[in-house]
Amino acid sequence: MKVSIDKSEVKGRVVIPSSKSYTLRGLILSAMAKGESEILSPLASDDTDAALDVLNNIGVSIKQENNVWRVSGGSFAPTGKDLRCRDSAVTFRFMTAISSLVPGKHHLVPSAGLAKRPTLPLLGALTQLGVKLKKQPDGSIIVEGGTLKGGEAHIVGNISSQFISALLLVTPRAEKPVKIKVTTVLESRPFVGMTMEYLEKFGIKIKASPDLREFEITKQEYHPARFRIEGDWTSASYPLALGAVLGEVEADNLNPESLQGDKMILPFLNEMGAHVGISGNTTTVKKGKLRAIKADFADVTDLLPTMGVLAAVAEGDSEFTGIARTRLKESNRVSSLKEGLERMGIKVVEEQNRLVITGGTPKGAIINTYNDHRNAMAFSILGALAGNTVINGAECVAKTYPEYWDMAKSIGMRFKVDE
Repeated sequence: MKVSIDKSEVKGRVVIPSSKSYTLRGLILSAMAKGESEILSPLASDDTDAALDVLNNIGVSIKQENNVWRVSGGSFAPTGKDLRCRDSAVTFRFMTAISSLVPGKHHLVPSAGLAKRPTLPLLGALTQLGVKLKKQPDGSIIVEGGTLKGGEAHIVGNISSQFISALLLVTPRAEKPVKIKVTTVLESRPFVGMTMEYLEKFGIKIKASPDLREFEITKQEYHPARFRIEGDWTSASYPLALGAVLGEVEADNLNPESLQGDKMILPFLNEMGAHVGISGNTTTVKKGKLRAIKADFADVTDLLPTMGVLAAVAEGDSEFTGIARTRLKESNRVSSLKEGLERMGIKVVEEQNRLVITGGTPKGAIINTYNDHRNAMAFSILGALAGNTVINGAECVAKTYPEYWDMAKSIGMRFKVDE
């Protein structure tokens, strides 16, 4: 799908979709808890659909009605079908760990793009805990269920925090106590904090060091829970950035006390000179004269595309560090961001773990998303400023924000869609 964007001004109120990260954690924990759990206001998207399909194929019953998912968990009855995780890295990594508890052998199949993303640190840690598994040449993984023994596992923390979260979700069911030691600095720490927050909702207590480098887990039972999914701060970054560049946007359904790391978009916008206001669960951002900033993205890698397009219109040179891991996402987000910005006439200097973006006046261009939802949404912001911009592969926003284009239109973005 191609979206051709004209110059636009935006003004309006939007409701931010529910958090993908919390929806997936809540869904998987509900599957682990014996009894019925209720998930209120879950996110329906390509990624969460993938998790629903995989859980159905290991015998988890999930009823969806009136924006509530009722999950009957605590026992697994695998169908013998391949566990197709599509493009969802969270589903692939978390379910690799969960499969170690499910009777039988399980074949977890990623999409071609997801198969290129890292998994070996997680597989190594699971092997240390007794799990029998094997990675196939095509990137799929075969896991033998019932083999999670326990013990001690060492794992790096500077590739993906999802590896540590996957271990924390599953190890309360290990036969013996578990110790997890993170052998490097843990990046994207807020996501591990979110995992522990949801584990507590299901009655699981984990002993963790203050720096989240060491964890001790004893055998415990998961208890059913009823909870509401809060809004997604990463998804919110796009309409909020539209307000900062093109007018004024009010965003509802945002928890200002959230553990989500990407609520850092607010101090970033403040520092850049946008006008930010918070009232309850509503955040308002108004256009301001933007100025360059320096920022470290080690804990908030998903904000890089949003901040990259804001830097493109900010006065001065913005310097972004802690970006190396964004090369391992749906696309190499460092190179795809640089390519798109340069096509729009913006100067970018790229290093392995550093970007310098010189603000200017973007011009219209054809943008390749590389099937990366965050590229599509971020470059729509510059497209609405510059006009005459085409976003190729724009349907990829369905991964986390299926209503994105409807939302953008509702607040004034002018565009045409070519299916």
